[in-house]
Amino acid sequence: MSSAGNDSKPTGRGGGGGRGGGRGGGGGGSSKKESILELAKLVDSNVRVKCLGGRELRGALRGYDELVNLVLDDCEEFLRDPEDSERITNQTRRLGLVVIRGTQVSLVSPEEGTEEIANPFLGGGEEEEEEE
Repeated sequence: MSSAGNDSKPTGRGGGGGRGGGRGGGGGGSSKKESILELAKLVDSNVRVKCLGGRELRGALRGYDELVNLVLDDCEEFLRDPEDSERITNQTRRLGLVVIRGTQVSLVSPEEGTEEIANPFLGGGEEEEEEE
């Protein structure tokens, strides 16, 4: 019928033509982009993971994927202060082997070679307010 004639017209939509649409793929090479994160060098080492909502975990990174889903072994969760839920204590709870969804991960850092420092923005701001 009359719609058969319309099938042969290029419309610029679908079928890989037009603007936008596809997921790269252009030059015949690999269409996979390199990840900004270099988690491969952290595999089998201890890492600290901060999650949305304030949860903090520590464990051996055993695996990950492109969505930053993480697998931690011998994992421990840092407990919060019962009086101040924003503050993390040094007390931990053993969790064992865990999978953390990438949508919840906000920070991944190596456990070794990092140290906690005082927040320079907290101390300076309070002193200025007192002087005024």
